[in-house]
Parts: sequence; structure tokens; C-alpha cells
Amino acid sequence: MPDRTSLPLLNGSCASGSAMREAEWGKRLAALMLAWLAFETLSGLSIYLLPFSVPNQWMVIVHTLIGLVFLVPALVYQVRHLVVYWSRPASSIKWMGYLATAATFVAIVSGVVLSWQALFGRRIGYGWDTTHIISTFALVAFTLPHVVIILLRDRRLGFRAESEGLLRAQRRALARTAAAALVCFALVGAGWMINPGERLANTFPADYSFKYGKDRPFAPSLAKTATGGAYDARSLSGSDSCGTAGCHQEIVAEWSVSAHRWAAMDAGFQRIQEEMAKQNGAESTRYCGGCHDPISLFSGTKNIFTEKLTALAGYNEGVSCLACHSVRKTDLEGNANYVVAQPDRYLYELRDGRAARFARDFLIRAYPRQHVFELSKRVFKTPEYCAACHKQFIDQEVNNVGWVQLQNQYDNWRKSRWNHPNDPRKTIECRECHMPLTASTDPASGDALDYNRTPGDGKHRSHRFIAANQFMPAVLKLPGADEQIRLTEKWLRGDFPIPEIADKWASGPAVALELSVPGKTAPGEEIPVRAVITSNKVGHDFPTGPLDIIQSWVELTVTDDAGAVVFHTGRIDDRHFIEPGTFMFKAEPVDQYGNLIDRHNLWEMVGVRYRRSLFPGFSDTAEFAFRCPGNADHAAEPPTADKKFAVPVPKGAAGALHLEARLMYRKIDQYLLNFMFGEKSGLTSPVTEMARTEAIIPVEARTARATRGAGRVPAGGSAGAAP
Repeated sequence: MPDRTSLPLLNGSCASGSAMREAEWGKRLAALMLAWLAFETLSGLSIYLLPFSVPNQWMVIVHTLIGLVFLVPALVYQVRHLVVYWSRPASSIKWMGYLATAATFVAIVSGVVLSWQALFGRRIGYGWDTTHIISTFALVAFTLPHVVIILLRDRRLGFRAESEGLLRAQRRALARTAAAALVCFALVGAGWMINPGERLANTFPADYSFKYGKDRPFAPSLAKTATGGAYDARSLSGSDSCGTAGCHQEIVAEWSVSAHRWAAMDAGFQRIQEEMAKQNGAESTRYCGGCHDPISLFSGTKNIFTEKLTALAGYNEGVSCLACHSVRKTDLEGNANYVVAQPDRYLYELRDGRAARFARDFLIRAYPRQHVFELSKRVFKTPEYCAACHKQFIDQEVNNVGWVQLQNQYDNWRKSRWNHPNDPRKTIECRECHMPLTASTDPASGDALDYNRTPGDGKHRSHRFIAANQFMPAVLKLPGADEQIRLTEKWLRGDFPIPEIADKWASGPAVALELSVPGKTAPGEEIPVRAVITSNKVGHDFPTGPLDIIQSWVELTVTDDAGAVVFHTGRIDDRHFIEPGTFMFKAEPVDQYGNLIDRHNLWEMVGVRYRRSLFPGFSDTAEFAFRCPGNADHAAEPPTADKKFAVPVPKGAAGALHLEARLMYRKIDQYLLNFMFGEKSGLTSPVTEMARTEAIIPVEARTARATRGAGRVPAGGSAGAAP
């Protein structure tokens, strides 16, 4: 058996090697760096492996702070450690040390980059994040055995007299390491005590009315919370912070002028809600809240004695970022049948001030996993998600009579030519039209889940939600209203280009208009005219939405060669009313007594006495008839849409009649506006010309009359042909 004194030392076979290592272990910097490595590694693993929580957020803060404060000493120690042991004999321990040092350098570099991005950038780089995580695991894999094997070896050789000092130095170093690491973890605990996170008041007001039962606190809306209880209004508000963080500025700017944002403050909605509360009680307005005002609904402020029936927090947000992105489940029944989960908010997210905002933004960027997990869901990308609100009905609970279907964009689309189940290359979905892709530098740009997109495509879906509401931005005089109105009018005309669906969408106007007229006519002869209106590239009924207030109509003007008006229908008078007899797309709902629902009092609706709209891809025809001027034997009659008439011209005159047809649209009819705001307000809804077409009918001189064919020749105009 060999003499123990002849056993070699792995890091040196003489007393001088032991003394050198004792000196290294005895340095305070060594203990400090071991503590730094231990805390940074353990806290990093905690951040990566443990669930999102307040302590873990403090772990992120202290992990970053300690990492940056001791960055230079750590680098100095690593370099010095390499220099000291560089000349020692090669061994497995030494190679593990080299690998641990390399992993440490990689972790330091990637950590510095990530810290800079989180503190001053817009998002962290996921490549750098992955590198940081891998290097952390590598650091554990190489450093832990490197240190443990040395300690075990030195303990085994502790019988040597010269090793006693080394062992004492190691024990002191480990004690200092543990103490310093505990101090770092104590900082996490101290932070947690200072700010344990916001306490949310998830309770209904003391006077909350459970009119429809405690098990249905938000009825008659079908919207629900994941807990079944109320949510603090602050937990779903604060959308502006998504833009002030420097992350989603482009998206917030788009949303800020959209109908979604102003759904709760829309002047019409506020006035109708007020009327509904007067007639049926404040609780009835919860029917509207799930789609128009979810923050107020879920915070329990659509209640008696609540001013404006709206939560102060989020009053001007309507469908806020979080109200929309916190939806977890939807149902095709409609009437806001969805489930919303209260999102976990980051530290300082609900506090004001520059320092709080800086800390909030840093945490979201440095620790984005929860942010992405909670707010980015596959369900958002489906038409079924939109169906929860874009499908509406009235039932007995609201009208006291029975079930009545109202607007239903989802089923219109589902049954239309635009829907090809399981074939996205042919299908056009809601978001492809109303949230078209736009060039973006937003962190949310790119998408790997769409069949035609990539994570790096540099685009996001527009949150303007362009559709057909050109009234709201105008009446509220919103910043950016002019641009929103301009884009809405382009949309209504079908001039809004959407490249991603250009190969499967129709061309031309959104709703095409054609005139079918006789090939020629003669003075005194009755002229039949047909205007054919075709839903060309609308994904649901046209018009859609609340048809009791929306109006789309055909205006037809006929003039002679001199420019004199021969026939005119569809005019708007000085009081902004459309003349009687105009061909119009609209609905006329009635209450149980047969009275017209003309104040948007849908809570009294039981049926419809008249409804006219276009299903996607289908056509309708407006028919007109008037008499060609030329009979000088009787006086002219006034030009009305429901009465044939003649205008005298000299006998034997010839020429042509010039026809111009326009398809017009406005969001709210004038009667309702006058009811809500008074005629003296001067408030009226903008009118958009959606399509225009022209035709000419030659007029023969009476002396040249001959047998003519009765055929009619379609006259195309600027609107183009229907598909």
C-alpha cells in the first residue's frame, strides 16, 4: 500500500500548491463571486422554472441589479482565476473550470444585452434570451462539479498538515458565500414586503342589484367572469400604458380612434343606455355592457345610483386592450357570451409616476412570458371569437314577449361564399378584412400560426377595425378622426386594398350598382329603369348592424340635354331627412302593439314589419318609372318617386336623357339623432357615396317614331359589373 505522503495533489503535488489554493480560497473576492454565481444562477432558474408571481418579479429586479452591480468584479475575478491556474497541470477538474468560465462569459454577455434591451429597448431578443438560459444550465453543469469535486478531494487529503489551512479557508469562503447569497435573497424578500402587488377590489358594490339572480350577476348579458364574481375596474383598463411603454405604440394609435375604443362613450350609445335605464331600470343596461362597456359591467357599476352607469376607471376605453385580450372562451349564441379571466398585472402596472412606469415597462420586457401567455391566444384569430359580440338577439328577459334575432354577422359569413371550412387559402375571415395586415415595427409583428405569414414578416393586424362607422369619430371629434373617416369611406366604396386576400377577394366596389334602361325612348313614353345592387365583397349582410338606425339607399337623378332635372328620387332635404318613397335598405322593427321601434328602443322589440338587406354575393333591384318629357298638351307635374310625370318640351324635340344612380350610406338616421340630441343641435350623420353609375337613353323626335323593340340595354358606369 503506498505511503499517503506520496499521493499527488490534483492541482499541485507540493505544499506550495496547497498554500496557493489556500490563498485563493481566502480572498473575499472569491467568496463574493461564488455568492454572485450562486444567486444569479438560482434566481435565474427560479425565473425560468417557477410560475409568474410577485416574488418572481422581485427576483427579476434583484437578479438584474446584482448582476449589473457585480459585473466588473466578476469579470476581474474570472480573468485572474484563469491566469493563476493557467500553468497548472491539465486535469478533468481544470477542463470543467474552463467550460464553467466559458459558460459564465456567455451568461454575462447575454445578460448584459438582455438587461439593456429590457431597460431601454422595446423588447428582448428571444435569441439572446435562449442563449442566456442555455448558458445558465451549462454554468450549473460545469461549475457545480468543478467546485464539489475540489472540496471533496481536499477533505479526503485533509490529513496533511499543510492542508489544514486550506480547509479552514474553504469553510470561511463557503460561509461567506452563503451569507452573501442570503443577503441577495433577503433583498428579494424586502422588495416583496415593500410592494406585495396591488390589492384589487374584486367585489360588487354594497348596493349591487342581483335582479336576475346571484348566480347571474351580469344578466341579461351572457358575458361571464372566470370566477363568477366582480373584477376591479383597474384590472381591465389602462390601455394607454401599452403605448407609453414604447412597445405597442402603433397598435394603440390605431385602436385609439376605433369604434371599439369608443364603444362606451359613443354619444348614441350613452343616450340610448340612459333611456333604457329610465324605462327598464339600470340593471337592464347590462344587456349592452358585455359588448359596449365590459369594464363597467364586470366591475359592477352598471347599477342603480351609478352616474352614467359607467366605471370611472376605463370610462373612455370601451373595449379596452385587456378586456378584449383577456377573453378565454366564446360561445356562438351571441349577446357577449364569453368568459373573461382577470389578467395578472405586473408590479407597478397600476401605479402612476415615471419611476413606476419605468419599473413596469422593464418587468414586462425582461419577464415577458406571462404577458405573452395571457394576452396572445389562438382563439383571437377565429371568426368564432368575433361572434360573441357580432351576433345579437332579444329574448323574453328583455322584451317580456319572446326571442327575436337581431344583427348576426357571424352566421351571415358562415353561410356565405367567403367561408370554406378547413381551407384557409379560399376562406376570408373577419380579421383578414377588418384587421388587415399593416407594415409594423411593433413587437407583436409576425405570426407563425397563419398559413400565409411568418414570425418575421414585419406586419401586425390593424386595430383600427375599419368597417362602416364614419359617424362616431366625426361626432366625438377624436384626434385622428379625419384619417379614420377617410379610411372608412374608402372601405365603404371598396377602394381599401388588402393585398393578403387580393387573390381570393372580389374586385371593384364593395356593393356594385348597375342601371338597366331601355335602348331608346320617345316623348310622352313611360320609361322603366332598374337599378341592380349587388353585394360584391361584403362578408355578411349589407347593410349590417342595427338596421333600425342604419340607412343605405339609391339616389337616381335624370336630366335632359340642357341639364334640367326630369326625375329625382333619394334626395336629402334641408332637415337631413331622406325624401319619402326612396328605395332603401333598412329594417322597421315593431313592439308588441305594432308600434314602430324608431328610437333604438330594442328592449321593446318583438318583430319586424319590414326588412331589406343583401346577403353576400346576392343582388336586389330598385325599380323606377317616369314619363319621357315631350307632351306639350298638359302642364308639368312635380317630380316625385311614387308618381309618374311628364315635362313639356317642344313637339318634335330630340336628344337624350342622362341618368345617374348613386348608392348612399349613413350610420344613423336623422329622426333618431333629433330624438337623442334635439333638432336644434344640428347634429347629422355623414353620408358616404358607396357606388355610382350612369346611363344615357336616346330620345327620338316624335315625327321619327317607328316600331321599336321593347328590350332594355344595361348601361355600365363607374361601379363596374356585378359578378
